[in-house]
Amino acid sequence: MNFKYDVIVVGAGHAGCEAAAAAANMGSKTLLITMDMNKIAQMSCNPAVGGIAKGQIVREIDALGGQMGIVTDMTAIQFRMLNKSKGPAMWSPRAQSDRVQFINKWREIIDATNNLFLWQDTVTSLILENKTVTGVKTAMGVTFSAKSIILTNGTFLNGLMHIGKTQIEGGRVSEPASFGITEQLKEAGFTTDRMKTGTPARIDGRSVDFSLMEEQKGDDDFHKFSYLDFEPRKLKQLSCWITYTNEETHTALRDGLDDSPLYNGQIKSIGPRYCPSIETKIVTFSDKTSHQLFLEPEGENTQEYYLNGFSSSLPLHIQIDALQKIPAFRNIHLYRPGYAIEYDFFDPTQLKHTLETKLIDNLYFAGQINGTTGYEEAGGQGLIAGINAHIKTHGGTEFILKRDEAYIGVLIDDLVTKGVDEPYRMFTSRAEYRILLRQDDADVRLTEKGNNIGLAKQERIDLLNEKKKEVDRIISFTSTYSLKPEYINEGLEKLGTTPLKQGIKLKDVINRPQISIKSIAGYIPALKEEIDKIPNRKEEIIEASEIIIKYDGYIKREQLIADKITRLENIKIKGKFNYDNILSLSTEARQKLTKIDPETIAQASRIPGISPNDISILLVLLGR
Repeated sequence: MNFKYDVIVVGAGHAGCEAAAAAANMGSKTLLITMDMNKIAQMSCNPAVGGIAKGQIVREIDALGGQMGIVTDMTAIQFRMLNKSKGPAMWSPRAQSDRVQFINKWREIIDATNNLFLWQDTVTSLILENKTVTGVKTAMGVTFSAKSIILTNGTFLNGLMHIGKTQIEGGRVSEPASFGITEQLKEAGFTTDRMKTGTPARIDGRSVDFSLMEEQKGDDDFHKFSYLDFEPRKLKQLSCWITYTNEETHTALRDGLDDSPLYNGQIKSIGPRYCPSIETKIVTFSDKTSHQLFLEPEGENTQEYYLNGFSSSLPLHIQIDALQKIPAFRNIHLYRPGYAIEYDFFDPTQLKHTLETKLIDNLYFAGQINGTTGYEEAGGQGLIAGINAHIKTHGGTEFILKRDEAYIGVLIDDLVTKGVDEPYRMFTSRAEYRILLRQDDADVRLTEKGNNIGLAKQERIDLLNEKKKEVDRIISFTSTYSLKPEYINEGLEKLGTTPLKQGIKLKDVINRPQISIKSIAGYIPALKEEIDKIPNRKEEIIEASEIIIKYDGYIKREQLIADKITRLENIKIKGKFNYDNILSLSTEARQKLTKIDPETIAQASRIPGISPNDISILLVLLGR
């Protein structure tokens, strides 16, 4: 056995698995170190992937040649496209997965990946030489060396769980915490702090009265996460269930607040604003008489359910009492209570856009260690860290996605430019170019980039080229085919839209909100013939064509704005200024520019506290 590797990844969560698979698939001899080989890519919280803006990240991971989309499609027990009532910039895919099969599928992928090796152990320290990382040491006393190290420790660094006044050291329930790395990195000059997250109770479905809940079924259509051409959702499709808290529930929760770690001073770290615990909800939204809860299945062959919306660290008896006040849960039986967990993270402004640290060469951070929350954000960071660790090891140009290219680009730029003061969660509102970063076109944006660096394989390029060819053909047909009133008006009236007074192009009719390509094709035989010529993925191609037709003006306008900002992205300033000596800058600007040391003028403009006047001063100095 050889103890020397190109890349070592510490932690086999969602960030670690994507990082290790990417580095190995690009050709690096890669070692993935995990405490438990039976919990690869464990879904520590809810058994779901995707959601608002998160679904877009998963599609981007897939388009680049990552694995999360494939695993989710193969293990999904429900799929929904969220926000379909809004414009396509807001459409976000989300799937419930079978928790156990998700782990098994990831393990299959890792075992089948050339250049990728597993080691079960705990890393206790890094080997540092002259501000460069060269290896790791483990609890078993083993030393591994590598040219690049990626830390993806999740919630395990000094992890501490809370259930009421009970405190248990651990990274998640029944799994030990990791000690030593934080202390070593603090000594090396890194800034670190604590964050908090939480998870709800797990419920035995046999104790639930489903007749008192509202059923929420999944979609039954062509949508999925991966752009690869395979049949998704082979598992049994299951429903989620909706219920609500009530005043009695809230009273029981309020009576327990004195024993809440969140309110008695036991927990001192920052929790996620956008995924608050149930005790935070009843305090913050004290005027609300109820809160919506989602009961989500954990798998196709288990009675275990996840209660989304009821995250809590209250004592067990308080959690049970509060839940029993909900009619559907009057006979509730828990597999385990909800709990909160505190863990260490590192200020992500200490990273470059490649996710390599500024203080130590060849050391990369990805996932919750950077202050983020969510499997998807972790997977996106892991992919970029794995790609860049491989490139750093073997040579080549660093791989960075810009804000107008991907949500992953927005995520990483936000982290390294702005830092975090609470667990970071991606939203569509964080992206200024939402119409360019749609879930339907991640392959068009990113697959060629993935192929150019050796990650996305030829199969993906072939599928992309076929899709682009067919989309262009459909759009060209609708742009040139003319409609005459006498042949189409009856159909238009049946579809609930105004009849024509004169002939127009088919594209102009499809632009109407009441009309879709599929609905109008029933009245235009020539269009139906064009659709029938599509060899594969017919519905996906029709949808992609229609979005471009309907939103062409918005897309072009946003691209113009993005192109203008790109000019500032091309103005490099790193290493050109000693900001402390530029007295015309505000004191705050000098401090923050020195701390972040931005790569470009555009990045400098996004640093909180940097004013347009500060940017103007830098541009004038560059001109000189």
